[in-house]
Amino acid sequence: MTYKNHKQRLLFVVNQGSGNKDESLSQLIINYFSKSEITIELFELPRKCTVEQVKKAIDKTKADKVIAVGGDGTLKLVAECLLNTETPIGIIPAGSANGMAKELGIPLNIEEALELVITGHTQKIHATLVNNELCIHLSDIGFNAYLVKKFDELPTRGMLTYAKSAWHAFWNHRKMEVQFKINNRNIKTDAAMVVIANATKYGTGLKINPNGKLNDNVFEIILIKEYAVMEILKIWISKLPWNPKKIERFQASAVQITTKHKVHFQVDGEYLGKTNKVEAKLLPNAISVIMP
Repeated sequence: MTYKNHKQRLLFVVNQGSGNKDESLSQLIINYFSKSEITIELFELPRKCTVEQVKKAIDKTKADKVIAVGGDGTLKLVAECLLNTETPIGIIPAGSANGMAKELGIPLNIEEALELVITGHTQKIHATLVNNELCIHLSDIGFNAYLVKKFDELPTRGMLTYAKSAWHAFWNHRKMEVQFKINNRNIKTDAAMVVIANATKYGTGLKINPNGKLNDNVFEIILIKEYAVMEILKIWISKLPWNPKKIERFQASAVQITTKHKVHFQVDGEYLGKTNKVEAKLLPNAISVIMP
């Protein structure tokens, strides 16, 4: 769908399955730009959409900016299409968590986010490649990945569903034996969870990587040896250093992590099954994002 004008051309990649099902995201966008001098085009994601379909829509429209309308999954899909290009990516947060929008300070109000698409500035950020999957936010193995799996299996969304999933994970997930080498140090330990952290916090607001930056030359590996939610909250609120007996933090531009048995694995909120090997590497200046 094309709505003509002549100053800028914007392509909105819309996941209508996100957000309030009683409210058409496409119609909100059309209404917002109805009196604008900006050309907008809409590509509504089909139920099973491939990267190639989105790339074809981007190539066809020759848009100045491409805007992901949905959650982190929609953003990841658009980012895969525009990796290592100069085309800026905008974000209209309409998912259940919207982790990257919160990370970048994108307003959660849709009209304010639409305004930012026009007025915001563009910045290059790095990403990571984790088991050949693009990761622009957070990837992990263990406890949180199991939580994501349980969350996906429940029929509803929202914080109550998340709390139910977390409660189930606390009682049912078991620690794993992990091994990796970093800075000439061999790590072999039991762990509840290992995070490959490009960003600082999850969509829930829980800050797992307080000192992380999206535009430096490293990513962080957060090794959580115990179920240390209270430890993380203590750091988040008080800024005190981590207890190294419970949590350790490492920086790297590449790492390979192995586990004794196959463990739960997720990337940017998408559960990807079980694995016993995680290979991650930095993708510097990988995407351009529109931010405040």
